[in-house]
Amino acid sequence: MTQHPTQPSSEWLKLQPARQQMTRRQMLWLMSLASGGIMTGCSVNPATGQRQLMLMSAAEERRIDAQHAPHQISADYGRVQDAELFNYVSEVGDSIGRLSHRPEMPYSYNALNANYVNAYAFPGGTIGITRGILLTMESEAELAALVGHEVAHVTARHTAQRMTKGTLAGLVVAGTGIFLGTRSDSTTTALALGLGGIAAGALLAKYSRSDEREADTLGLEYMTQAGYSPQGMVDLMDRLQSLSQRQPSVIEQMFSSHPMSSERYRDAQRQASGRYASKQNQPMQRERYMDKTAGLRRMKPAIEKQQQAEAYFAQGEYAQAETLLKTALQQAPNDYVGLVMLGKVYLAQENFAQAAPHLNQAVEIYPEEAQAQHLSGVALLYQRQPEQALQRFETYKTLLPGNPMTEFFIGLSHESLEQIPQASQAYRRFLEMGGSGEPARYARDRLQTWGA
Repeated sequence: MTQHPTQPSSEWLKLQPARQQMTRRQMLWLMSLASGGIMTGCSVNPATGQRQLMLMSAAEERRIDAQHAPHQISADYGRVQDAELFNYVSEVGDSIGRLSHRPEMPYSYNALNANYVNAYAFPGGTIGITRGILLTMESEAELAALVGHEVAHVTARHTAQRMTKGTLAGLVVAGTGIFLGTRSDSTTTALALGLGGIAAGALLAKYSRSDEREADTLGLEYMTQAGYSPQGMVDLMDRLQSLSQRQPSVIEQMFSSHPMSSERYRDAQRQASGRYASKQNQPMQRERYMDKTAGLRRMKPAIEKQQQAEAYFAQGEYAQAETLLKTALQQAPNDYVGLVMLGKVYLAQENFAQAAPHLNQAVEIYPEEAQAQHLSGVALLYQRQPEQALQRFETYKTLLPGNPMTEFFIGLSHESLEQIPQASQAYRRFLEMGGSGEPARYARDRLQTWGA
C-alpha cells in the first residue's frame, strides 16, 4: 500500500511555497552551498628549518585539501573555461612550485571564475586565483609573485600550524556539520554569492601578519629563482593597496584572509632593492601576460557590472542587482557567472519561474560545474517539479560528492514524489554525514513520523 507523507511538523521547510512564504534568510540558505590520522610530535618546518610542534601530517594536509578544495572551487563558479588562460596560469605556477621547499606536494593552480579579488591556498597545494585578481594584475611577474606567496603558505605549513594551535580544532572533529547552523544574513548572503563557504571558510581563515611576512619573503625567493624580477612583488602590493581605496568591496575578502600593511609593502621594496637587487633586470613579461589574458580583459566591462551587482545583492537591493546583471549578460551573454548570479537574484525573491531559464542555460554552458545544478534543483523543487529537481541534485552529487545538503535536497525531492523509502534513506544519509540545525530537526521529524 502506498504510504502518503503526513503534514510536516516543521513549517520551515514545507514544500508548499504558495501557502508558506519563506523568509529572505531561508531562501538565501537554500541557495547556499554548504558542504562539508592526525599525528602529534615535533617536526622540522621545510621552509624555515625550525623544529615546531605539528599536529597534522603531510598526508592529513593532502586529505583535507582533497575533501574541501573542490567545494570552494565550485563556490567560486568553477575553473575558467578559457583553456589557454587556465593552462597559462598553471604553467607559471608549475615554474614556482617545483622550486619551492616542498616540490613533492601535488600542487594545482586554478584560474577561477569568481569576480572578487583574491587568491588562496589549501594545505595540500590546491591554489585558487580568481579572475577578479587576474584582471587587476598587469604582468607575469606579478602573477609569479602572487603564486609564490600562496605556495609559501603551503611550504611553511601555515594552515597546519594554525590547526595545531587549536584555532581550527573543531573543524577536524565536527566536519561539515558546523556549517549548517544558524548564520547571520550577511554570512548567508556571502555563501549564496559563492564568495566562500563550506569548510573553506575556516581553512582559508585570516593568516597572521607573521605568516604573511614569511609568505612574502619566501614568495620573493621562489619568483626570483624562477627568473622573474622582484619588482613584480612590489607592483602587486602597490596595485592591491590602490584597489582597496578605489573598490574596497571587491578586495575585502583578500585583505581579511591576507592582512595588508604599509610595512609589508616597504619590506618588499627593501628586499627588491637590497637582497634581490641583482635580479631587478630579470623580465616582467608584461606583453605575454596581456596576450594571455586578452580574452578575459575583453570581458572586463561585464565583470565590473557583476562586481557592482554582487554588492547590491549582499545589501538585499535586488532590483539594482538585476539591472546590472542584465546589462552584463548583454555584454557577455554566455558567461556562466552572470547567468548563475541572475538566477540567484530571482531565487532570493522567490521568483522561481524567472530563475529557472537562466540556471538551465548555465547548466548547458558549463555542465561539468556543480553550482548551477544545485540552484536549478532548488528552483525546480519550488516549482513543484520534484522529478526534474531530483535529477539535478543527483547530478550535483556525482559532480561534487561529500555535501550533506545534497542528501537533504534529494530527500525533499523523494518526499514530494511520495517515495517515502527513498526519502528516508536520503534523510538518514544526511544525518549520518553530520547534518545539523533546522534541516536536521526536519529530517528527524520525518523519520519519526514515518517510523523509519
